[in-house]
Amino acid sequence: MQLLNTLYVTLPESYLRLDNDTLRVMDANNETRLRVPLHHLQAVVCFGHVGLSAGLMHRLAEDGKAMVLLDTNGRFKARLEGEVSGNVLVRRAQHHAIDNPILTLELARNLVAGKVHNQRQVLLRGARETNDKAEATRLTRAALDLAASLRALPAGPDLDTLRGIEGEAARTYFEALNLLVKPERRGTFQMNGRSRRPPRDRMNALLSFLYSMWMNDCRSAIEAAGLDPQLGFLHALRPGRAALALDLMEEFRPYADRLALTLVNRGQIGAADFIEREGGAVLLEGDARKAVVVAYQERKQEELAHPLLAENLPLGLVPMVQARLLARHLRGESPTYIPFVMR
Repeated sequence: MQLLNTLYVTLPESYLRLDNDTLRVMDANNETRLRVPLHHLQAVVCFGHVGLSAGLMHRLAEDGKAMVLLDTNGRFKARLEGEVSGNVLVRRAQHHAIDNPILTLELARNLVAGKVHNQRQVLLRGARETNDKAEATRLTRAALDLAASLRALPAGPDLDTLRGIEGEAARTYFEALNLLVKPERRGTFQMNGRSRRPPRDRMNALLSFLYSMWMNDCRSAIEAAGLDPQLGFLHALRPGRAALALDLMEEFRPYADRLALTLVNRGQIGAADFIEREGGAVLLEGDARKAVVVAYQERKQEELAHPLLAENLPLGLVPMVQARLLARHLRGESPTYIPFVMR
């Protein structure tokens, strides 16, 4: 298994074209900025106003390589892909599973448990690392509240109850997350809860940008496993919504949160890297987007121990593994789905 190679294009007003078996990135002055052999790529993700040649789009579709278009804030706009080649038997099992309320509830419960567990680990790590005893106490108290949410999950009788538990845990978590930002940077990166469309502060803008990249990788993993990304268990089904990719992404959101904190606390991202649009939307801009993409790609190379595989593997491969474990569960080859949890 190889780590998925994804090209992220953040250069404003750039143009992508096919040059024999190579993807060429041109800038606004029609100068070549990058050449990448197509056999090195599994996907191309474009942020903002990026032009595409018809020849390149046809070639990517023929080669089974995804082309994803996001707006400047990382919000999904479109996805180009070729003929679907997933295992129809896996998708059939998935469609049958969604009609099984017991299986659906159990799977949704495990997805929420994985997310809340990982959020709790982020707070506990912060409590260990801070030198402020009062803040350590507050972080520990929030982690205890998340532990209570975990204990409440098994008794949740339906999806709405599980979503309510998840929502309350999220409010507790994001309130405490402010304490993990260095004191001298809190004025710039203070969050007033999670805001999405649009993000209303710098930290939310940074998180949304990172979540969009995790979302793309999770969707690619779902499709590589032969599953239907639209048919989820925890997230409500809506036309055009990749509900299963959102399901899988839940356990990885805290990894994005930790990277955001690292970028902020090390001063790699600052106040000048954001702009505020009319209406209050805050967006990550310019070279900062490139810096975040580079940091994300580097973080995906870090090796972690996978408890089920009993071996180390790059973080970037974990969604692929989890998607395959999910497919095995839906086919009835494993009794349950076990999310990937932080240690």
